[in-house]
Amino acid sequence: MGRSIGFLAASAAVCFAACGHPSGGAGDQAQTAQVGRRAPNWSQPTLDGRRIAMESLRGKPVYLNFFATWCHGCNEEAEALDLVSRQYRDRGLQVVGVDVLESPRKAAEFRSQHHLSFPLVLDQGTLREQYQINALPVQVFIDRSGTVRRIVLGQISLTEMRANVERLLQ
Repeated sequence: MGRSIGFLAASAAVCFAACGHPSGGAGDQAQTAQVGRRAPNWSQPTLDGRRIAMESLRGKPVYLNFFATWCHGCNEEAEALDLVSRQYRDRGLQVVGVDVLESPRKAAEFRSQHHLSFPLVLDQGTLREQYQINALPVQVFIDRSGTVRRIVLGQISLTEMRANVERLLQ
């Protein structure tokens, strides 16, 4: 039992370290997401082979959800996130799942397993660095003007998701 716990702790440490990012210099500040500032520009491939760019989402409230298939909290909140996406789609909300540093196969399995209807982008590190992701899940709420309004570290409930989206829609 003790060996299993030690192995699990070591495995978790490696997984979280994989999501770490290098500390940047002063020039990186303009590309780093900050609450109250315009979201950084990016363009990433989707699981379906298209591309989504932050610029193309301007004018819409955006909910970015950073996840990985190995993340327990990410799996637990996935179906609630899809419910929020469906519930607020007609009011303009765009949910985008950001699979951090995984293969398209793993992301496709995650989408299928959780019956997700919103687009997933495959981030190979650009968004992870821009949003300073060093643990998962992370929720980012961006208003219609493209300003980051809130960044939440960790899993949140359906009620919290809805409350954050409602604030974006006001």
